[in-house]
Amino acid sequence: MKIKVMKFGGTSVASNEARLQAAMRVVSTREQGYSPVVVVSAIGRRGAPYATDTLIQLLHEIDPTIKPDDRELDLMIACGEILSAVIFAHTLKTLGVQARAYRGGQAGIRTDGVYGNARVVGINPIALRRCLEEDAIPVVCGFQGVFVPEKGYPGGELTTLGRGGSDTTAAAVGAALKAEAVEIFTDVEGVKTADPDYVDYAPTLSLMSYDEVAEIAHLGAKVLHPRAAEIAMKFNIPLWVKSTFSQAPGTQIVNSDTASGSRVTGVTHTGKLVYLQFDLEGAPGTHATQVQSRVYQMMARYNLNLYMMNLSDEGFGFAVPRDQYATVQALLDGLVIPLPGENGAVYMIQLGETPTLEAETQAELLSALGEVRTVPIEITESCTMVSVVGVDTMQQPGVFHRILTALHEEQVPVLQTSDSDLSLSCLVPESELGRAVHTLHQTLGLAEAR
Repeated sequence: MKIKVMKFGGTSVASNEARLQAAMRVVSTREQGYSPVVVVSAIGRRGAPYATDTLIQLLHEIDPTIKPDDRELDLMIACGEILSAVIFAHTLKTLGVQARAYRGGQAGIRTDGVYGNARVVGINPIALRRCLEEDAIPVVCGFQGVFVPEKGYPGGELTTLGRGGSDTTAAAVGAALKAEAVEIFTDVEGVKTADPDYVDYAPTLSLMSYDEVAEIAHLGAKVLHPRAAEIAMKFNIPLWVKSTFSQAPGTQIVNSDTASGSRVTGVTHTGKLVYLQFDLEGAPGTHATQVQSRVYQMMARYNLNLYMMNLSDEGFGFAVPRDQYATVQALLDGLVIPLPGENGAVYMIQLGETPTLEAETQAELLSALGEVRTVPIEITESCTMVSVVGVDTMQQPGVFHRILTALHEEQVPVLQTSDSDLSLSCLVPESELGRAVHTLHQTLGLAEAR
């Protein structure tokens, strides 16, 4: 049995016409001798009646001051994929093939029990194999699984896998079924060298490595969830990104040996960021290290995404997504960090040079304890991160200089930089995003990429 997993995103199932095109692709794959297993996302995107964001909004509208419980929120938003799976299975039946819809738990997907951002810990695809043996097509709800807190617990707790989790479902199901390939269908023809909203002539890449696609996903590209690439790489499953609405061959994602060669893959970018620079000038080295550690521990505890992390003798800094900044603000402003010991001290975090009412009140309360050392944070809002991704390219002499020179000549301010083995990132004003992406794409000759 040659199994192929086919995942369809929200736009691919957003209307009767789109679902019919997607369903006909599934039937065509079956006629080519494969046994297809379908994974679907919720129908449509933000604003559509059954989209995940719409379901979340339904709860928030009841009382915006009361945060929904994570468990109930997962139950709510999982309904989007359940609706989608049932409707897609019925669409397949209208084309003359048998199909059955499965919730994540029914498909055998088990998770670690973290509501809202669970990880898949195992899959027992007995029901899916039986469905295939009975010559029917399984249609699996993406983005969800179940957690069994204790042996004998009835049913298990429904959990969701976080944004983009349907990609992860597809890769995990492909691994469990030892699939020939996993195909991710979306509304673009594959992975492009840049966001077509900024570079409309950006070509589609025919071949990429798992490492590269995971890197561009971590750095902001929406084409594929990085966990999906990591699972496919671990089990060496060929991964494809294709368009539901085009016969273009798409992008094949393989191991680095197959996609070898030194090259620049593309230019990607994140969304809106806020950059925070912590001033620790004058703090002893041991104190500075402990303050940094406490701050990073707190960011991790609340699952906050950090970008552009830097460290110097005078302090440290990082960027956070704009939609997480309110949480960061609440956690850090007026935060007291006591450092006990013979040379101990009390440090207090302060947002900006001028203390807020919260920070000022906190400082007054602490004054009775003796000296309180203030750690001001310089805030830079309305910025974003532009990144260049490439295999064995970022470490070559002159690449960093070439990128910075190109941005300087186009008068694009670079506020901060960071790099890794696969990428080089620049923090730039959000207003300059389009020019920065276009400039780097042109400078690195990506219009000719294949």
